[in-house]
Amino acid sequence: MSRQIGWGDFETMEKTMRQLICAIFIWFGVAFAPLTTATPAQAQAQETVWLQIEAQPSLTQAQDRIRDYAQDFTNIAGFDLGSGWYGIVLGPYDASEARTVLRQLRRDRRIPSDSFVQFPNRLRSQFWPVGAALPPAPVEDAQTDVPQTAQAQPEPEPEPEEPAAPVYVPDETRAEALRSEQQMSVEQKKDLQRALAWAGKYEAAIDGVYGRGTRGAMAAWQTRKGYPDTGILTSAQRAEALADWNAVFEGLGFAVLREPDAGLEMDLPLSIVTFDRYTPPFVRFEPTGAIEQARVLMISQAGGRDALAGLYDILQTLEVVPLEGPRSLRGDRFEIEGRSADFVSYTFAQTRNDEIKGYMLLWPNGDEDRRARVLERMQAGFTPIPGTLDPSAGDPSEQAVDLLSGLELRKPKRSRSGFFVDGAGTVVTHAETVAQCTRLTIDGLHDAEVLNLDLDAGIAVLRPKDTLAPDSFARFAVEPAQLGSEIAVAGYPYGGVLRAPTLTFGRLADLRGLQGEEELDRLDLTSAEGDVGGPVVGRDGAVLGMLIPPPVIGAQAFPPEVQFTLDSASLQTALDKAGVTTQTQPSGTRILAEDLTLRTRAFTVLVQCWD
Repeated sequence: MSRQIGWGDFETMEKTMRQLICAIFIWFGVAFAPLTTATPAQAQAQETVWLQIEAQPSLTQAQDRIRDYAQDFTNIAGFDLGSGWYGIVLGPYDASEARTVLRQLRRDRRIPSDSFVQFPNRLRSQFWPVGAALPPAPVEDAQTDVPQTAQAQPEPEPEPEEPAAPVYVPDETRAEALRSEQQMSVEQKKDLQRALAWAGKYEAAIDGVYGRGTRGAMAAWQTRKGYPDTGILTSAQRAEALADWNAVFEGLGFAVLREPDAGLEMDLPLSIVTFDRYTPPFVRFEPTGAIEQARVLMISQAGGRDALAGLYDILQTLEVVPLEGPRSLRGDRFEIEGRSADFVSYTFAQTRNDEIKGYMLLWPNGDEDRRARVLERMQAGFTPIPGTLDPSAGDPSEQAVDLLSGLELRKPKRSRSGFFVDGAGTVVTHAETVAQCTRLTIDGLHDAEVLNLDLDAGIAVLRPKDTLAPDSFARFAVEPAQLGSEIAVAGYPYGGVLRAPTLTFGRLADLRGLQGEEELDRLDLTSAEGDVGGPVVGRDGAVLGMLIPPPVIGAQAFPPEVQFTLDSASLQTALDKAGVTTQTQPSGTRILAEDLTLRTRAFTVLVQCWD
């Protein structure tokens, strides 16, 4: 009779097989052990993790927030994250339960929506609770049931193995990362693009739109940081990128400062600059010593576009505004960037409702990344409010000819005179004026370049870099002046301290130089060094020549009233070589001294040489 096999029979068979296998293992002296191995996922599930719910840029702020959370959570802790940031975490949890707890707390809105799973290897020293430490790493159980036969034969020591690379466990799935990304505002997305750009991974527009360029930058950032390059940053990765980006502000002490007397509110780095004094139109903030060359000036004064243009010009005469660097004046606002070997200054000002408001930041050269971020934050926090700085505020003793509101004016290397010779603004001056200059200016406002230089004759012809149309220009005399006739020299004897040229009257003493030079005329008048290069005119207003420095003849020293001029024929020859067309004036009638002064001042200019 056939018999059906039941479940009990299978159990009997399985028991018999296990007994048989056990007997075989014992026969050969091999210890019996379970034939199973923990999978990577099971091992990972035993790892201790935390839930990071917040990060603060200072220890004090982090401790204050932990005290708030401690009212709801008993397992709150705090760790140093590095780069000046301090993390607030919950836990520890097993990795297997952490995600479930994270979702539950997010759903109940007990923790921020961007909280994430944090791992112990990313946490530094623990600061809360006081005296606490990271939980010890799990220790594998020692094997004590080794058979005697195995103990009798010592095994060779195993070769050291390289430590296994840590297994990356994402704090969010791809879908969760996308959902949390969609909750970001446009400005938050722009900030993340700025952080990626600062990290050198993003070069496209800061528009808050995450296209191919942004995704590529995210993937490149992930690769550099050792994360899988998914092109979608998780909440934790976004926090890390922003923390790196904001690390430049560590120790700067940014805070919003309201200055009602100046009608301004700004975000300023108050740990490195502090209020010093009013010197209208400036509110001055001097360095505290943390960054020696860091300075801030608020700008506040009444005025429209004309006053703004005047401020634009005069600021560029200050030592704190170096000559090198881009600058622009457009309608109701201007920007000036000046760079020197030691520092960089940036100035912005605008006019609204007849009030000029702005600021200047000075920062040491060579710290460009931090300077750019500081400037960006100041720009974002710049808020004009009604009112302007009282012009009488401050200490009147700080006002001087060589100071502007207590700030030192830039001094030229050399100040001499010159004069317009055509309607295009071409200027002739003495060659000594332009020697070894990095920059030349006409009347302190217009940059110029050397069109022609005749060192033998001592003549320099300058051309303005920008279009310049003078109100008047010189006409050269057709015939030489009569010996003993009255003449005048126009120039800037005080190097530009006086805004208008000065006329000095005298007589034509000789039609030759002391050694018979035909191109020179000797004058009987007293002039100053700043007059060199200025026009010598007759009483009819025609130009007879250009004042030159006294010649050096051995150790002789000439009386101050002995001066020399290079005649008009020599000047016209040099101008012809430079391609400049000049105009002449036949001998005319004598004009009044007042009229001669007005006419000559109109074409006489201040020429300055700058380092």
